[in-house]
Amino acid sequence: MFDSELTDLAKSVLKQFEERGLTLTTAESCTGGLITGVLTAIAGSSSVVERGFVTYTNEAKMEMLGVTPALFPDVGAVSSEVAREMAAGAVAHSRADIAVAVTGVAGPGQSERKPAGLVYIGSCKRGGEPIALEFRFSGDRNAVRRQAVIEALSLAVRVLDSA
Repeated sequence: MFDSELTDLAKSVLKQFEERGLTLTTAESCTGGLITGVLTAIAGSSSVVERGFVTYTNEAKMEMLGVTPALFPDVGAVSSEVAREMAAGAVAHSRADIAVAVTGVAGPGQSERKPAGLVYIGSCKRGGEPIALEFRFSGDRNAVRRQAVIEALSLAVRVLDSA
């Protein structure tokens, strides 16, 4: 279903979380559940993957993750602020130890301020402060989403290593 690079990365992430006895949740917008999908395609992933939130709309981000409504008119859904709040909200609304969150413009639609390929990836560990990183990916919609999955899983491991 997924290519070998994604599958190998998912296996590695699951192994590292399992070795530490920690769990992961996802909050996804532009990736639409792909992060959770690549992880749960691996047998035994239920020992690590606690749940996944697909929050494609602003309303879903507010209702499911508690993202502050004022952020949307102020900075927009595609922002580091929203990515951080999505990650913090995913931890708060789950039993997971670490969350990773993605919001961005996969394309082809875009605006002058928010071009296709602009993605923010956030992460938060329980009891910690959320972080967010900005990425500018290239390629078509599928390429942007694939790169976002890779970077989100990589960030989850970096946060895990700091736990």
